[in-house]
Amino acid sequence: METRRTFVRGLALAAGVTLAGCSSGGGSDSGGDGNSGSSGDGADSGETESSDGGSGSEWAETSTVEMTDGLAYEPKKIKVEAGTTVTFENVGSIGHTVTAYEDKIPDGAEYFASGGFDSLQAAKDGYSNGQKGNIPKGESYEVTLETTGTYEYYCIPHEMNGMVGTIKVV
Repeated sequence: METRRTFVRGLALAAGVTLAGCSSGGGSDSGGDGNSGSSGDGADSGETESSDGGSGSEWAETSTVEMTDGLAYEPKKIKVEAGTTVTFENVGSIGHTVTAYEDKIPDGAEYFASGGFDSLQAAKDGYSNGQKGNIPKGESYEVTLETTGTYEYYCIPHEMNGMVGTIKVV
């Protein structure tokens, strides 16, 4: 656990240094890092312990996801057992959301979004009208996932920057 935390902190520090001066959210889209799509390649072997810069190509077995000033969920892809409570911790200094894509969660699964919204449109509208669902620095959001399958989610204000993630529930 300590090794994983040290690794994640190192990634966050590297991302923070790389994006220095960009953390105010100005809307500058500098092309990104190529991680903006969902591969759906089914790569579910191994754990994320390599130092590949967080490419997101492997599934990390953890129930904690950090939201960083690097406009990323770390790790980007996690695998948990059904019934697990996943905690999203904002370790950065800017706010983020956790918003499930309604059409990218398993059939029969309960929709989730920070702010307690029951649909994607309600979450978008809530954020647009007073930043409802925003998770400030130092705070967290939890969701318990009962239905097996793959869940995709994103941060409303930072989706265009590639702040997306995936949870595989087994």
